Amino acid sequence: MTPLLGERDGFTGELWDSAVPIYEAILRHPFISGLTDGSLEETAFRFYVAEDSYYLQAFARALSIAASKAPSDEWIIALNKDAIASLQAEHSLHQDFFDEFGISKESIRDRRPAPTNLAYTNYLIATAYGRPFGEILGSLLPCYWIYAEVGKALAAKGSPNPLYRRWIETYGAESYESGVLAILDVMDVVAETVSAAERRRIFDHYVMTSRYEWMFFDMGYREQVWPV
Repeated sequence: MTPLLGERDGFTGELWDSAVPIYEAILRHPFISGLTDGSLEETAFRFYVAEDSYYLQAFARALSIAASKAPSDEWIIALNKDAIASLQAEHSLHQDFFDEFGISKESIRDRRPAPTNLAYTNYLIATAYGRPFGEILGSLLPCYWIYAEVGKALAAKGSPNPLYRRWIETYGAESYESGVLAILDVMDVVAETVSAAERRRIFDHYVMTSRYEWMFFDMGYREQVWPV
């Protein structure tokens, strides 16, 4: 399946091909299809948004750690800007949803993450602290890229639910797409500078966190709780 952001050559094109079945599974997931046909229960969407607030804070931290390891001043600036943008998204888009649902800031702050969310964010943070820049970028890319692709795919369908439509429009926007394309270009440059062994590890991280993206939507759909 060709990515909607434009067919990629080089390393990122290979990355995309490695996880196409996962992306296709995401598009088929009832959480995603339920956004466009309006069948997704609002309790599931509310659960997802609350979990995403925790996730975006951790994602911003991982971006900042990645920035500290970036070999280029330009990339340091870009990644730190993305970290700030992640936190701004958490405080703007999500706050709008929280207001709609009557969820207080205190309840979000005191909320404990669901199992999948904790596992995914811990994976990102551990990779950011313990691995070199290219591998960190590989672990972060699916969040960028899959959301852009899903946003583009869903924008063509729209939604009868204004809350879901607002979410779709955020990730289907050209402004979001341009940021994703920029980070993909960085990955292609980095891939030319690392060993074949590190390139394989980048693939491993990319596929792993693509799986976590599917699991995150599934977590929201099932309103996942700790089993014991």
